[in-house]
Amino acid sequence: MKIVKRHITKRYLTATAIATCLVFGGCTTVPASQSWLSKEAGLSKVTKTQAALQELGDPSSKVTVAVYNFEDKTGQFKPTDAGQTLSRAVTQGGDELLIKALHDAGTRSWFTVIERSNLNNLLKERQIITEMRARYLGETQINSNALPPLLFAGIILEGGIVGYDTNTVTGGVAARYLGVGGQTDYRQNVVSVHLRAVSVKTGEVLASVTTEKTIASVGIAANAFRFVSFDNLLEADAGITSNEPGLLALRQAVEKSVYALIMEGVETGLWDFKDRAAGTKLLHQYQYERDGSYKAAKLASSKMNKSSKQKQTAQSHLIPQMTPRTAAKTEKAPKAQLTAQSGSQVKTLKPEPVAANSNSPQPINSRPDQPTLKALKQDTPT
Repeated sequence: MKIVKRHITKRYLTATAIATCLVFGGCTTVPASQSWLSKEAGLSKVTKTQAALQELGDPSSKVTVAVYNFEDKTGQFKPTDAGQTLSRAVTQGGDELLIKALHDAGTRSWFTVIERSNLNNLLKERQIITEMRARYLGETQINSNALPPLLFAGIILEGGIVGYDTNTVTGGVAARYLGVGGQTDYRQNVVSVHLRAVSVKTGEVLASVTTEKTIASVGIAANAFRFVSFDNLLEADAGITSNEPGLLALRQAVEKSVYALIMEGVETGLWDFKDRAAGTKLLHQYQYERDGSYKAAKLASSKMNKSSKQKQTAQSHLIPQMTPRTAAKTEKAPKAQLTAQSGSQVKTLKPEPVAANSNSPQPINSRPDQPTLKALKQDTPT
């Protein structure tokens, strides 16, 4: 009888101790700053696509581009276990990621990015400056030194996040032996980005690319459920889940699209590398990634040797910036001269001199070593 009472008392004390630990442990919270998962604030890490952008060589000339909106066009909401929520599946700050990627290209040597997404705020601030100078300084006209004209772009970059596919690949592996085992689960999503360059002069789409990036999620768990003795049961569970950040995946997709757009522009003659030898090597690598080895070599031999006329046609979409000095030179130029603008260079074409006897008809394709039609008629026997 005493043995049974001792056994009951021991079990009662053990259960009381466990309940006390659970009660006091559940009411105690660990500060997030002291958690082993918490890290101090810092700069974002450099990705492989960002490093590839930064390592690009300098261009032959810097290109001025405008970015208005780079929106989420998927229309998807973030799925949860309880159902769909009002939160979007991808970030709504795609234009900020695009501007950062454009600045990373060649370490700010490829593009001059113009603010257009918040143009109203910029115009309001310039209006405030104009009114304050007119009120307190008595200016009746805008001082170009204090408030110079805004830059304008020859190319607009359009596009957006066009796809977000969930659970494209799912699966797992599990194994158990005598109550002890483990399992692994994985899931894969895909985000797609589209980017294109549009000419301001003609509205023509000069280049267009589409890139995609996978978002991986992996979970690992282990558990045990077995009797270690006749009346003692061991039960334990442990696991960890790693989810790739969706913002990081979207950032890499945008950086890859900017890199691909630069290579497409080099291939079509829209812009070019300052060092053509290094640029040709990078273009061959991009073509191999896009088309494969055989087709890339074929394209390299046919498209890298473009005529100057095709390159001039592509570069004519780049609009030079207007400054007070260039405006004054343009107004003083005589009307008889023809001007042709190609990028930021201005070429003056003078009309060819006209012969004195311009009224008389000239023979077609006449050369000194070829007889004229009149001479042929005289030599022909009747």
